[in-house]
Amino acid sequence: MNKPFLTVFTPAYNRAYTLPRTYGSMRSQKNTDFIWLIVDDGSTDNTAELVRQWQAEENGFEIRYIYKENGGMHTAHNTAYAMIDTELNVCIDSDDALAPDAVQIIFDAWQPVKDRGFAGLLALDAQFDGTVIGKGFPGGLTDTTLGGYYRSGGAGDKKLILRTDVVRQYPPYPTFAGERFVPLGSLYTMIDRDYRLSVLDQVVCLVEYMPDGSTRNMLRQYYRNPNGFRYGRLVTLSGPTGLKRKLKFYVHYAAESILAGKPIVRDAPNKLLGLLSIPFGWALARHIRKCCR
Repeated sequence: MNKPFLTVFTPAYNRAYTLPRTYGSMRSQKNTDFIWLIVDDGSTDNTAELVRQWQAEENGFEIRYIYKENGGMHTAHNTAYAMIDTELNVCIDSDDALAPDAVQIIFDAWQPVKDRGFAGLLALDAQFDGTVIGKGFPGGLTDTTLGGYYRSGGAGDKKLILRTDVVRQYPPYPTFAGERFVPLGSLYTMIDRDYRLSVLDQVVCLVEYMPDGSTRNMLRQYYRNPNGFRYGRLVTLSGPTGLKRKLKFYVHYAAESILAGKPIVRDAPNKLLGLLSIPFGWALARHIRKCCR
């Protein structure tokens, strides 16, 4: 029996109330040439029991489950990437769903470009009513980097379907004592420097932003996880970045350094910009503390 070409992985933390919808979207796929990997990030609800029930059902695809101590979304991604053994992988969050026929859409898009050196595919997310998140892709765009898409005016979350061998060329997300968040985009920024993505101008993921999701709670995340955000900012600032974006990121880097109790100028890729960002960083750090305490 041939190994599936795709792993769909789902980090989950106390999401037994949303996972059935995600599972239903897996079961509705006509192409079942995939593995569903659930990484349980320390749930205390009945996630494990639900998954055991689903594993006992005739699904047409393999369900893998691993439980780990709670460490945050980025550590769940680290665990997934260490376990995945398929050519491609894609993350579908525990409050989201695969779009109808998404696996077949991914397969059909990947076959013509798989030998052209791309890191994977860049596809669309949509709301459950079909409305595309943010902006679509410009007409005629066949390949890009994730950062290049946003720098050219793109907007909204997009879905990355990545080659597993490419992901493993880069270091795992770091962990910081007492923190539970590192921006996932830090990995994608590193991939951008070495690879391009083939554009898949179709919806493969249906998204709902939950009140307890990380997107809705970003300012609080920022306050509680300054080292994680600082790491992500340093990854971005250590590569080519437009001047306007660079100035903004240096202010954020300075604020994150202040909140984390870390040096600003010493670690800044550009010492002068690090120095100039300090007063603005202090102002932003004060604002964050005021909002989150």
